[in-house]
Amino acid sequence: MKQLIIVPAWNEVDAIGATLTEIRSTVPQLDVLVVDDGSTDRTADVAEESGAVVLRLPFNLGVGGAMRAGYEYAKRHGYDQAIQVDADGQHDPGDILAVLAGLDHADICIGARFADKGTYVVKGPRKWAMRLLASIVSRVGHARLTDITSGFRAGNSRAIAQYCRHYPAEYLGDTVDSLIGAIRAGLSVTQIPVVMRTRQAGTPSHNPWKSAVYLVRSMVALLIALTRPSTVKGGPAR
Repeated sequence: MKQLIIVPAWNEVDAIGATLTEIRSTVPQLDVLVVDDGSTDRTADVAEESGAVVLRLPFNLGVGGAMRAGYEYAKRHGYDQAIQVDADGQHDPGDILAVLAGLDHADICIGARFADKGTYVVKGPRKWAMRLLASIVSRVGHARLTDITSGFRAGNSRAIAQYCRHYPAEYLGDTVDSLIGAIRAGLSVTQIPVVMRTRQAGTPSHNPWKSAVYLVRSMVALLIALTRPSTVKGGPAR
């Protein structure tokens, strides 16, 4: 079983070193790939100094583009499973193996922030949007999901192949759209409760105005995902 940790990173020089050190000390048996998403600081250099394999993108593509590149790497190098871990330290490396273990029962496993574990809190329009999104996708995926916008998620070889074929780079494409596309292509999904931490460096970008914008944009992203033609290997899904 070959397992890969994919860490998308954009200008995370203040956090990436500590994040990789913690990952290495917690799950030293797993390979780590950092996808440097066109950073203008020393993110890629620090990642290499920390012992990770680094894939340097020539310019910023966003999380969706970075993750698609990471999944292409995973497929070409024969990995059976891959898991996304954010560079800012919010994802606890101690939960990595638990999220990967969820793949024993499904093609995709999400590390869920709102599943009766931890104290992560979201308020206002952002909370409403997340609940509505989770409710709709739970119905589509025939599984109870509470946190479909979590980037802390793992996929098996079927999911990796699906992501290489269809992993949108649009807003929330890396979470909502990619998940809907995978479900409609016949992949199963489950979730594991995890503890979400605060950023180890930098400043969160959320405020009331941005939360309201998030509400509108997330609904548009969901509509696009649900109306996008579904595909499975060999042709459209029936």
